[in-house]
Amino acid sequence: MTRIAIVSKPQKEELRTLIPELTQWLLARSFQPVLDRESASYLEHLDNPSSSHGWIVLDREEMPQTQPALAIVLGGDGTLLSVGRIFARLQTPILGVNLGSLGFLTEVRLADLFQTLEGWCQECYSLDVRTMLHGELWRAGLCVTSFEAVNDMVLSKGAIARMGEFSIELDGMIAAQFRADGVIVSTPTGSTAYTLAANGPILVPGVDALVITPICPHLLTLRPMVVPGDSALVLRVGGTRASAASQILLTVDGQQAIDLHPDDELRCRRSEFTTRLIRLVSPGLAGNGFFDALRSKLKWGER
Repeated sequence: MTRIAIVSKPQKEELRTLIPELTQWLLARSFQPVLDRESASYLEHLDNPSSSHGWIVLDREEMPQTQPALAIVLGGDGTLLSVGRIFARLQTPILGVNLGSLGFLTEVRLADLFQTLEGWCQECYSLDVRTMLHGELWRAGLCVTSFEAVNDMVLSKGAIARMGEFSIELDGMIAAQFRADGVIVSTPTGSTAYTLAANGPILVPGVDALVITPICPHLLTLRPMVVPGDSALVLRVGGTRASAASQILLTVDGQQAIDLHPDDELRCRRSEFTTRLIRLVSPGLAGNGFFDALRSKLKWGER
């Protein structure tokens, strides 16, 4: 039986009616729903869900074990980012339904959900393949941890309003050394997120490039850089004072946070994995597309 994953943003009132309706819709078409625990909380009689009711309930991180053919995200862009990282290794297509405030990545309107799913069932869709970042945190010559990101990886100051010291190495060459509130390494997808707020450039998603954007640098001459997509980047935290360096955080897609130590290195490169977003273009559906999203969500080009 083909499995479909359902992941929901917490505490959305629409889910009380949507989750039961969506689950029944999938079961009626011989799909097996795989729900995260947030989604399953809107279903009744969960004593033995996998055998009695036809659906499976798992922690979100365990869902890739079921190898779903599709992941339906009911929420906002933040929910989609977390799902993109979780399912990256399987390359599971993601259908993002906007229940959030912006919906730049989760383009499908709630009213269009079932029509969009019908289109997916009939294979009338395309995949919008988005580059991801691979990052490794190195400390004292050892790789402490590694991770993937859909949008960006950020080194930034913590609670204390003190600038950090950073250096950037590009393909083995020192590119910049500066003091700032932080620095962002972004994919083209992430160019419309934090880096845009930090005066970085907008990149069309298909561009093979990465963006490096300083956050409030203490230099008038330092500007964001667009570098080739296959670049090897090393970002170093200055080791001047332990107390200052300990206030630097590494965040991944704005959702995972790690305290950094003096002289830590963040090594970034393009990931071998991608995020695959379902895109349907139909006369009956609202217009999709990157520039439509820029105009409607970010008011791009308006006077």
